[in-house]
Amino acid sequence: MVNTWQKHPFPLLLYLEWALLGIALLAALGGLIPHPRHHWVSQPAWSSALGIISIAILGIMGLKLPHNSKLIQQVHLVCGFILSYSIALLISGGDRILPVLLLVVAIRACLLFSWSGRIFVAILAYLSFLTLQILSLMRIDPRGFPLGKPLPPIMRRLPPDELRRVLFGLAFNSSLLFAFVLIFVLLLVSAVVAENESRTKLSLANRRLREYALKIEDKATLEERNRIAREIHDSVGHYLTAQSIQLENTAVFLAEDPIKAAHHLAKARQLGKDALANIRASVATLRQNFLQKRSLSLKMEELISEFQSNTNIAIAAEIKLLSTLSADIETTLYRIVQEALTNIAKHSQATEVKLEIEQTTTKVLLLVRDNGCGFNQSDNTTGFGLQGMQERANALSGKIAIISQYGQGCQINLEISLSELNY
Repeated sequence: MVNTWQKHPFPLLLYLEWALLGIALLAALGGLIPHPRHHWVSQPAWSSALGIISIAILGIMGLKLPHNSKLIQQVHLVCGFILSYSIALLISGGDRILPVLLLVVAIRACLLFSWSGRIFVAILAYLSFLTLQILSLMRIDPRGFPLGKPLPPIMRRLPPDELRRVLFGLAFNSSLLFAFVLIFVLLLVSAVVAENESRTKLSLANRRLREYALKIEDKATLEERNRIAREIHDSVGHYLTAQSIQLENTAVFLAEDPIKAAHHLAKARQLGKDALANIRASVATLRQNFLQKRSLSLKMEELISEFQSNTNIAIAAEIKLLSTLSADIETTLYRIVQEALTNIAKHSQATEVKLEIEQTTTKVLLLVRDNGCGFNQSDNTTGFGLQGMQERANALSGKIAIISQYGQGCQINLEISLSELNY
């Protein structure tokens, strides 16, 4: 039970309930004390005992409030009203105890229901109080002892009409005071509940924000790693592929034509130096536009010239740009073309390549097609180059299609929307 009340969402309100129930308990215990000088009928001991048991049950019900089922909440509320009435009827002077018990029920209603339910319970509690006030004024004795406190001798000497006015005045003042107290408790508890809900929502929002920030951080880290891997693969891999071709040519012509072999070896040496320089400048390349203020068309011409010189594969290139593109788009176009030419040099055995880049008012289109041996895409599941192309296209919300079959070459289509990127 200790753990139960410690887990109560509003310990302060629970303590307030206990204080109110303690007042009712003291009144019930006072009914057990005999009154030899009083001429009215004292309440029987069994009645006070039942009242004390009812107070204990009402207190235990508040240790764990139902929050899952509306039906159980309503049953809990009805039981609270029934116990409050029972205690008021079982204990002498019940008209003085009932307001305390109704405040306990109203506090619990604020914890269980929304504003409409709270107002309904408050009205019901107030009508219950008025009902018992009327019964007390009428001196109704349902259990054989009076509900209200016996009148003092000075009031019993008043004329009936004057006594009636005094009693109704007292009842009216009591009703008005209870109404103010009930409204105050309703507003106070509702404010406490609203403040707690705000804190809970704020805590939940902060937790979700932290989780979201961690996810974004992890995603950004992963994307940055992939971007660096693509840059290394696309730039250094291109140089190493070209160098490998030159070294193979050196081996072919070494015995028959040493001069030509030396020429290919010099090219391989230069490509190795270029690759080393590219590695050393990789950090700076990742932080700024690798084109270094040169146009995409000029950079493509250099790439095409280098490719034809190293592979002797003819390229029919057509580049139509209306304006300067953003650095991200230019980098993506260049790297995809570079990777495509690298794959053609390594695997395709092609003799011709067609390259088209076209810019319209709304999008940029890229086409790379070769007449090589082609490949089955289902067999190529581990190639980082093709995966890198897809990732670069996805980063700009682009659409890329790689079409290839054995004996029919390979074709790469890329479409990047300019309206979504505000280039």
